[in-house]
Amino acid sequence: MAQRAFNLPNILTYARILAVPLVVLCFFLEGRLQSSDFARWSALAIFIAASLTDYLDGYLARAWKQTSNIGKMLDPIADKLLVATCLLLLAADTDNRGGIAGWSLWAAIIILCREILVSGLREYLAALKVSVPVTQLAKWKTAIQMVAIAFLLAGPAGDKIFPLTTQIGLTLLWIAAIVTLYTGYDYFRAGLKHIMDE
Repeated sequence: MAQRAFNLPNILTYARILAVPLVVLCFFLEGRLQSSDFARWSALAIFIAASLTDYLDGYLARAWKQTSNIGKMLDPIADKLLVATCLLLLAADTDNRGGIAGWSLWAAIIILCREILVSGLREYLAALKVSVPVTQLAKWKTAIQMVAIAFLLAGPAGDKIFPLTTQIGLTLLWIAAIVTLYTGYDYFRAGLKHIMDE
């Protein structure tokens, strides 16, 4: 059991969880929430590395036949922790002149609410021994979401190199939010059948 818990795919998942406080630390390097260019590029580098482990851990677990219950449990948790933390940081950094603010907050709220609701639904259905498979569209949603957050983490620092960095991030965030609404509805429609049968 210990061997399965510490196989490479699971270690990559643990690393993604450990990346969460490191991203937060980047924004608090001066003892307060701030978004210097160095902080943003550092957070972006950690976020990209963590996002790559999301692809690698699943791929390696399947390729090497090293899937485990702890991996299946922690993988979606690690994803949600990383996404939620970044969205909250970007919304809290009000001095960055290019983060999630105003109407864009609704896109972040939609994404966060969907993640919580779908997690609750999955937990309920798991008790009924029912699994809801991840759809291809949900995988695309995750990819768009990750790219949007990457652009927004670069934010004003990225705008100095490519002036549309923040705008692209916000546009992709809204696209991810719209796809999130659809996939969330899809999950609930599938889950509702089992809830009604009960």
